[in-house]
Amino acid sequence: MNRFKRIAVKIGSNVLTRKDGSLDITRMSALTDQVATLRNAGIDIVLISSGAVASGRSEVKTSKKLDSVSARQLFSAVGQAKLINRYYELFREYGITCGQVLTTKESFGTRQHYLNQKHCMEVMLENGVIPIVNENDTISVTELMFTDNDELSGLIATMMGMDALVILSNVDGIYNGDPKDPSSHVITEIMNGKDVSKYVQSGKSEFGRGGMLTKCNIACKVAGEGVSVIVANGKKDNILTDIILGENNPVFTHFLPSEKPASNIKKWIAHSESFAKGEVHINAGAKEAMLMPQATSLLFVGIEHIIGDFEKDDIVKIITADGEQIGVGRSAFSSEKARKLIGAKETKPFIHYDYLYID
Repeated sequence: MNRFKRIAVKIGSNVLTRKDGSLDITRMSALTDQVATLRNAGIDIVLISSGAVASGRSEVKTSKKLDSVSARQLFSAVGQAKLINRYYELFREYGITCGQVLTTKESFGTRQHYLNQKHCMEVMLENGVIPIVNENDTISVTELMFTDNDELSGLIATMMGMDALVILSNVDGIYNGDPKDPSSHVITEIMNGKDVSKYVQSGKSEFGRGGMLTKCNIACKVAGEGVSVIVANGKKDNILTDIILGENNPVFTHFLPSEKPASNIKKWIAHSESFAKGEVHINAGAKEAMLMPQATSLLFVGIEHIIGDFEKDDIVKIITADGEQIGVGRSAFSSEKARKLIGAKETKPFIHYDYLYID
């Protein structure tokens, strides 16, 4: 797979964490060696790395029991400094500079903030610096957190126009049954659009917030936007270099990308559902038009009613008469003005098809 020239690599908590919850420095060093090898082979890499909480947990002894948010904030505040310093020292041995990028879910909620982050990482890559991205857990609270770094890595991969996203976990890939069942095996390729949820265990990872179902959902979405997604076992020696350089026949699952990549604006909109400020409920005719193969704008004549208050350019959900959400889009009107135009025929679209994403 050395056709990839630009990749995002997500290193999960269960890869960087030992059984006692402490940071696995040996594994971290091995992965850094592999990233350096790929970097020196001319491949641009963005790392999305967990491990801050595990890193901080071993440094701080609390005098009283903390709630989950407070503990996460405390451990990540201490651990993130330790984590990025460890990466800095490891990469420096190869003459490679890395830089820290901390973000929050809110930072992807507006187009301007989204583009600011993209520009920051583009400048880093252009100047030979490896961006190491993590959620800023010190200021994130429960309702504003990413599902886990799988969700963050999907956003980064599409935002940066990556050729591939490699999600490193502690399993070999997506199995066609229970991984503990000897008769189960890893699915090596998953065609774009194929539903594999029936194969996936719904449990969460031991140290992370997500699980394999989350990884599958993110992988399917990102692959649908034209990015190859690979799920592999980050605890296996040389797994990253073997996958990307095509050596030693490693075992992994490859979600094949769509042959029709989404535009950059559609990629942002596709991942903006959780930032939606309102809902637009449409009639049967509009639903039929929205689901046609050719691109179609959402017109006011197809709108039945609008829920919520939002401004022009905010993201809204598109809901059918039977309550099904079929997509999201960027509104060309504020909710106040849009309500006055419901049913109108001679006006510009409520959502232009360039700013519309259908699930």
